[in-house]
Amino acid sequence: MSKWNKPTKLQLYSFVASMPIIDILLNFILYDEKLFHEINIWLVSFPLIFVIGIGSWRGHVFIGNYIKHRFHGLKQTKKRILLQSFCLIPFMSFSVTLIFLFYDAFHILGYHFSTEDFKQGLIVGFCVNLIFETLYEADYVLERYKESVEEKQHMQQLSMFHEFDSLKNQVNPHFLFNCFNTLSSLISEDKKKAEKFLNELSKVYRYLLRNNEDGLSTVDNEIRFIRSYYQLLQTRHGEAVQLNIEIDKRYDSYMLPSLTLQLLVENVVKHNVLSKNKPLVIDIFTTAGNKLVVNNNLQRRTVKAPSNKVGLENIRAKYDLLKQPGFQVMEDEKNYTVVLPLIWNNNGEMKRAILTEAKNSLT
Repeated sequence: MSKWNKPTKLQLYSFVASMPIIDILLNFILYDEKLFHEINIWLVSFPLIFVIGIGSWRGHVFIGNYIKHRFHGLKQTKKRILLQSFCLIPFMSFSVTLIFLFYDAFHILGYHFSTEDFKQGLIVGFCVNLIFETLYEADYVLERYKESVEEKQHMQQLSMFHEFDSLKNQVNPHFLFNCFNTLSSLISEDKKKAEKFLNELSKVYRYLLRNNEDGLSTVDNEIRFIRSYYQLLQTRHGEAVQLNIEIDKRYDSYMLPSLTLQLLVENVVKHNVLSKNKPLVIDIFTTAGNKLVVNNNLQRRTVKAPSNKVGLENIRAKYDLLKQPGFQVMEDEKNYTVVLPLIWNNNGEMKRAILTEAKNSLT
């Protein structure tokens, strides 16, 4: 049996609940006050109308559900309702007519056809159909609306995953681009230092690959990674760059987009002058309101370093996709500051789950 031909739970429950009442109303029309005095009406007519009612109800279900199957869209609601009216009202009239002609033809319990009885039967049938078909249609439209919303959300999640994944994939080439530039300079300046830099780079890059896979990382992981990355920077620049970290332990389990700190520190080093006499100082600390701040003293280079335009916009885009407000960039004459909103772990898990679900649906 086709799925659309099966009664829904609402159709089944409404029939079971309403048919005894409809049966009583029709028997009252047929036999008037006798209904309350003659037991034969309850033993013979009541079961008979109930059986006819089952057949009529199944016919209604078949016609109504077939129309819904053929014209299932929300935009087709008007056409669907008109078709149901043109099909179900005649079918209801036929069912009521069948009952009265059948009872008259066989004089069941002495019944004789009456035009007034027939009119009352049609009114009962019309009212019952109007009530329940309206209920069925409302239930159907609500279900289609829910499916439409879920489908839209699913597509948004897929889109978000594609965009987020694209942003993640930008990070590794960006990191390598800058590191290879540094390595290239070191080879010509100091081969031993270049070798040490390469060894540190291999360790950091392994960590980077592992940490960037999920898209979100805890503050604790990010801080551990930035400390390792700082060792790489010191191999190249020595005391010309200094890193101060002050993180409240209660924020260790909070989350932020993976490798955010590495991108920020890398950009700071790339766009500022570094010297032992005037070191570049980078401060990373947490503040009230679930914020992590990256601040550095401004020592702008006169000649801009080569850039592939990845960094701040990458981070900003990730926060936008995660619908997490609070990302800020502030600058004055002496300092450059970036404020990162931290994501509470439960919320972070939810965001990660969305990304994972979207990813799984593609595979």
